[in-house]
Amino acid sequence: MTIVAAVATLACSVGLYPLFAGGRWFWTGTAAVLAAACGGLVSRRLRLPAVLDPLFGLAALLLYLTAAYAAGEAWLGFVPSPGSLSHLVDLAGDGWSAANRYAAPVPLVSGIGFLAAAGIGVVAVLVDLLAVRLRRAAPAGLPLLAMYSVPAAVRQDGVGWPAFAIGAVAFLALLMADAREQVGGWGRAVTVHRHGEELPLAGAEPPSGQRVRADGGRRAASGRRIALGSVAIAVLLPLAVPIHPRGVFGMGGGGRGRGDQTVTTPDPLVSLKRELTRLDDSVVLTYRTDDPDGPDYLRLYALDRFDGDRWTYSRLSSSAADRLSGRTLPPPPGLSIAPVHEVTTRVKVSGEVRDMTFLPVPYAPTRVSIKGDWRVHRQSLMIYSLSDSAGGRSYTVTSLRADPTAADLSAAVGYPADVVSHYTAVPKNIPPQIRALAQNVTAGAATARAQAVKLQRWFTLTGGFTYDLSTPAPQRGNDLVDFLLRSKRGYCEQFAASMALMARILGIPSRVAMGYTSGTQTQPGTWVVRSRDAHAWPELYFEGSGWVRFEPTPSGAAGQGTAVTPAYSRPADGGGRQGDDALPTPAATSGPDRSSASPQAAPHRNDTGAQNGLTPEDSGDGGWSAAPWIAGGVLVLLLLAVPMVLRALTRRRRWAVLSTPPQGRGGSSPPDVRGGVPDGVPDGGGAAHAAWREMRADALDHGLEWRPSDSPRAAARRLGELLELDEVPAEALGRIARAEELARYARTRPADPPELLRADVRTVRAAFAASVGRRARWRARVFPPSAMAQARSALRGTGLRAADLADRLNDLPNRVRRR
Repeated sequence: MTIVAAVATLACSVGLYPLFAGGRWFWTGTAAVLAAACGGLVSRRLRLPAVLDPLFGLAALLLYLTAAYAAGEAWLGFVPSPGSLSHLVDLAGDGWSAANRYAAPVPLVSGIGFLAAAGIGVVAVLVDLLAVRLRRAAPAGLPLLAMYSVPAAVRQDGVGWPAFAIGAVAFLALLMADAREQVGGWGRAVTVHRHGEELPLAGAEPPSGQRVRADGGRRAASGRRIALGSVAIAVLLPLAVPIHPRGVFGMGGGGRGRGDQTVTTPDPLVSLKRELTRLDDSVVLTYRTDDPDGPDYLRLYALDRFDGDRWTYSRLSSSAADRLSGRTLPPPPGLSIAPVHEVTTRVKVSGEVRDMTFLPVPYAPTRVSIKGDWRVHRQSLMIYSLSDSAGGRSYTVTSLRADPTAADLSAAVGYPADVVSHYTAVPKNIPPQIRALAQNVTAGAATARAQAVKLQRWFTLTGGFTYDLSTPAPQRGNDLVDFLLRSKRGYCEQFAASMALMARILGIPSRVAMGYTSGTQTQPGTWVVRSRDAHAWPELYFEGSGWVRFEPTPSGAAGQGTAVTPAYSRPADGGGRQGDDALPTPAATSGPDRSSASPQAAPHRNDTGAQNGLTPEDSGDGGWSAAPWIAGGVLVLLLLAVPMVLRALTRRRRWAVLSTPPQGRGGSSPPDVRGGVPDGVPDGGGAAHAAWREMRADALDHGLEWRPSDSPRAAARRLGELLELDEVPAEALGRIARAEELARYARTRPADPPELLRADVRTVRAAFAASVGRRARWRARVFPPSAMAQARSALRGTGLRAADLADRLNDLPNRVRRR
């Protein structure tokens, strides 16, 4: 049990593979599991109380971790000392910081490797205690399951089915080993006749060299088959069934009907941190634009709700009226006075991008051409889908880019009532220090635009803030207070969320936008956006100009490398002009060449090569998709065809084996207990046996009663009387029965040729079909019961053979020891 528990822990630890870059963590985890198992084994050998088992396991684990990670500070290289313990604590802190700094898969630095080994070792201690000492193998699955929950919570892809299958099989082995130990505790098992072995008489020793095995029982065999079948179904069924987010085969409420469906997506803020900390800095998308002023940011989300801890977007529901369908989108709210110009952007999303259900588009989109079922949220103009992903797609976006001036924003007065009620809402639990801070930072500002400019300048210049990707993502309101008043370290999420909140405190409608900066230019008109261009920024509402973005995040080499501060948000100089050098931006003006001046532009690699001439896919209406229906129909047809194909293959095999030369002596094969003969290499009566088995299968398929105890002659007589057969089918039935009798009992071989018996079988089958109803005939053709019985028999035989192999493997140590 100790060995099986350790192996089960190792097998389930395979599910941690998505978290790490490289495989060295598995070997350190293996050593940790062995150390924990040895500790528990020593405790049991000393017959100590069960409560001391985990203490011995943890002590052995500590010895291993000390030898592996703090040998220089330990006594004798492995005995813990104050210095080694302090080093391990510091190593754990470094590992925790690194785990929050990087997105999975994380590099296997010393701290992260230490945390991985320690975590796997602690799970091994718990499994050893529950399964081995306390004999509670089933609850031991909880700590094993915990190792699968970590990658499932951290990564959107979760754990692959092979890793799950390995852990599931190991857990089943743990349950089987525990059951065997429990049964073995009652003493020597009763021996029975199995697989053709002779049962020794009572009190007699078994023959020399012959092993008598205990019968595990039909219940044990059934339990194993049910367990293995359940695991197989759990793994394979989700892969085979095309389940749609809108329901099976797209028939959910998100269809063309009147029902609405709530949109669920991964947490945008969690996705942002993962993108910013990816080690490969992979290409997300490339695009071409005709904007003469250079491209603007590409927005994915508009987060308009703040609950005191986190920013989220309002619940999105989708109906038929929200589909794009190639039509013009709703006009952008509030944009009526500021000058605008139309921009066309052609986007190509990388095929490596997964689960991008929101489209990155320049604000404010007026028309989007893309295939698939895509929808628009009217209030925020977010483009999203219930079923499709943007990965690998090309699309064209026509958008209106506003060009407000500082004067336009300063002259904006008043807000619509619905905008004020929704976009200035602030929870009551906001600390008074934050409210006072917003007033102090913007003291002396006469307009909303002046207040916003002062907030932005405070975050980027005068407030003493530092851009730091290692800062954990904020989870509570206290994290925001700590960022604004104490640490002043964070990345774009903290800067955007804080400025939007302080703007709401001042009465300025605001929200947090998320997406990507404009990226880097590879050639005139062509831009590349990478994962580290992911960004968050605040959008503030000004009547006449609508929603306009600000940039409180430090930019350049010391901040977000490709972030750009809009001209209208820079302070005015003494002459009343907008000061282009007032804030440290990567380039003073926004134009086609501004990205080349960015200090951060140099490290970006041009992996895309020449990307000119990106051709978007032809625009589709984005309506009903036939793919789920086709896939579902094919799956149903395949499932329905399985019994029919199995029946046809069985019939072909029975007649095909007649061409195989007989082996051994002539004569007939012995009948089985069901009145048939097992399939195998035919002898002289092979044709008779094949005909008899075919007729029996046809009778079962057509729902006719078949009594295994009847002799061939009795079965033929009963079927003839029951069906009132005509002369021709009655004679054919008689010849089949007579041939089977001769094959079973006579010394001479049957004289009827196989061709005649095969023709008789077809005649009798037609008579069976004519004597039953239409429903029974279709069932015999499409879903023959004999095929299902054959499948059950094959599964039963496979289970018995597997059980026999397991018995032999379990008994192998005893046989080696006896020799």
